[in-house]
Amino acid sequence: MSTDFQATIDVRDMIPRERHPLIFDTFNRLAAGEALLLINDHDPKPLYYQMKAESKAEFTWDYLESGPVVWRVRIGKPADPAQAKAA
Repeated sequence: MSTDFQATIDVRDMIPRERHPLIFDTFNRLAAGEALLLINDHDPKPLYYQMKAESKAEFTWDYLESGPVVWRVRIGKPADPAQAKAA
């Protein structure tokens, strides 16, 4: 798994209603094989379920750090859709 990220989004200090739209917009701009790093102050599992329901693109979801203070998640757009997996 690559640790190179096209974008890093730290939402810890953002207004909650602005978080998901920014994440979706950034994800949608990724090319196949690219990834973004999401940094959050809680487990972003609701975002995972929203992406499963609403994203037209396949994605990967890899926890790099799982709290208790900081969560870091690599969200990728796989070069090969068969690489997409459930968290």
